[in-house]
Amino acid sequence: MRRIVTATVRNQSGVLNRITGVLSKRQFNIDSITVGRTENEGISKMTFVVHVDDDRQAEQLTKQLNKLIDVIKVSDITDQAIVARELVLIKVLSNAQTRSEIGGIVEPFRASIIDVSRESITIQVTGDTEKIEALIDLLKPYGIKEIARTGLTAFLRGSQKEVTNLSSYSLLK
Repeated sequence: MRRIVTATVRNQSGVLNRITGVLSKRQFNIDSITVGRTENEGISKMTFVVHVDDDRQAEQLTKQLNKLIDVIKVSDITDQAIVARELVLIKVLSNAQTRSEIGGIVEPFRASIIDVSRESITIQVTGDTEKIEALIDLLKPYGIKEIARTGLTAFLRGSQKEVTNLSSYSLLK
């Protein structure tokens, strides 16, 4: 089963390595990891998409990650109301005849063509995994030359978000 886990961590060298070490030691299959700074200086947010066998294994994962020294908070947000997006760049083979056709395909997805050459176009799209996969499937017949994906990034919708006073953590002082 696929789980979406977020971790609020100190922005320190080696944190990502320690976290992926915990995941690999327990043989979790990682679909994606995204990491970025937050609105609080010295704090980063990580989003992991992992595959686990059952709820017990998912709970064990969050407990193990919470034990790491630079980890402030870990949450499994899979079953909650979340906002989740991924950015994907797709380079598709094209010529003068197929460019407008491809443009018509990407438009309903609110994707944009960000680069054009004689033999290809590059499309940028953001959205949930299902939307991204649907667009990729429609573009496959034209010949996909290259795909680069950021991985999923997510957090709880506004009404559920916990307000955490990060300055109260002794790790940050």
